[in-house]
Amino acid sequence: MATANLSITRRASLREALAQLEQTALGILLLVRDDGIFERTVTDGDLRRLILGGNSLDASLAGLPEIQSLVIGADHTRRDALDLMNKGGINHLPVVDADGRVVEVLDRKEIDEQILLSTPHIGSAEREFVDEAFRTNWIAPLGPNVDAFERELAAIVGSRHGAALSSGTAALHLGLRLLGVGPGDRVFCSTLTFAASAFPILYQGAEPVFIDADAATWNLCPLALARAFDAAERTGRMPKAVMVVNLYGQSADMDPILALCERHGVPILEDAAESLGAKYKGRHSGTFGRLGVYSFNGNKIITTSGGGMLVSDDPALIEKARFLATQARDPAPHYQHSEIGFNYRMSNILAGVGRGQLKVLGDRVASRREVFDTYRRELADIDLLEWMPEPEWSFSNRWLTAATLRADAPLTATDLIRRLAGEMIEARPVWKPMHLQPVFEGSELYKVQGSPVADRLFEYGLCLPSGSNMTANQLERVIATLRRLLGK
Repeated sequence: MATANLSITRRASLREALAQLEQTALGILLLVRDDGIFERTVTDGDLRRLILGGNSLDASLAGLPEIQSLVIGADHTRRDALDLMNKGGINHLPVVDADGRVVEVLDRKEIDEQILLSTPHIGSAEREFVDEAFRTNWIAPLGPNVDAFERELAAIVGSRHGAALSSGTAALHLGLRLLGVGPGDRVFCSTLTFAASAFPILYQGAEPVFIDADAATWNLCPLALARAFDAAERTGRMPKAVMVVNLYGQSADMDPILALCERHGVPILEDAAESLGAKYKGRHSGTFGRLGVYSFNGNKIITTSGGGMLVSDDPALIEKARFLATQARDPAPHYQHSEIGFNYRMSNILAGVGRGQLKVLGDRVASRREVFDTYRRELADIDLLEWMPEPEWSFSNRWLTAATLRADAPLTATDLIRRLAGEMIEARPVWKPMHLQPVFEGSELYKVQGSPVADRLFEYGLCLPSGSNMTANQLERVIATLRRLLGK
């Protein structure tokens, strides 16, 4: 905020000060010396106290006591400024240069907005389906919205059947169970992913074997997968399943992966939690494996606040999934259970939210892609940033805008994320690979050569705010901050 019309000297009269205070409508003035050095702030209360002390309106401000007003240096962060405002209980804070002159006045309401990584984006259609659930008293799990959500999502992605569940993690767990994964089995799994991909392997008492990322996609590397299969053949310990994770809204290179798995007779469970709406060679991500999984967590491309979907062209698998997800209750007039089941079904209310979100899936993908394209275009002259690639066969939903910093950058990805946080901009590291996680210490990793690609992506990678409901001003603020932090 400009300071010229806020500055006043002790020679000014109370009348002049009150008029200037009313004109600025900010609630404070800046008392400065003749040489421009800042003394203190002046409020309406300060002026009233002078009047109550017997000063006339024509008296000067000479009687204002000398106090130490809170100020902040020009090298501050937004977080520093807000912390100081909170400490002092003030809404405006002068920024002073090295000489003690005010160069700006910070206004709390202009700097306290935090830009988050990926926020839910709710429209108007969701309310219609949720209201219908309330009107018909379909509040508990299952109901018309659940059935319709399953049909509608399956139709959009081109899968024949779907089971709406409580989370993507639940869908992965059931997927492994349906593929017969059990104690002592091995499952090949992408190492560059969130832990929710790998944890269900442990739920089933199985052993994860991690596969490195491909630099061209950031997803499971077909060459590393081939090495893992070769080793499995030599030892006679073939995997029960392969879990392919489609990271940050982009499909893995599925053709060579499918060929390898078909050659060895091993089914694929496709973790498309982050890639709903993405495509591989024109076909929807999540529909290549024997089973596919989507997530509707609050930060995903569409959300039901929490939830997931298991899809397959095999009706028997989906029917069994629904059975297991409703506590594996046998078809009997009493409560009878012959198998261990789970409470994994989605509620009718949340499915209503999902139905409304499905109507704008295309718009959400387009918005996220535009966010990514804007970053890449506006930061094109900063060669320290290298953006997540999109192969010619890929159509990514760009769930998150991900990039890596060059190794010779003047600051690390961790430093950049920390400094963005100081400006109240949320950025995140790229997923820490599973083979580096303490809980998976000692697990096998298959790579092609040299250091794992996943390790490099984790060390140098970061994800920027990417929400489909980001405003132009928010996006401009992130870009301007990045330019400043990266020396441009």
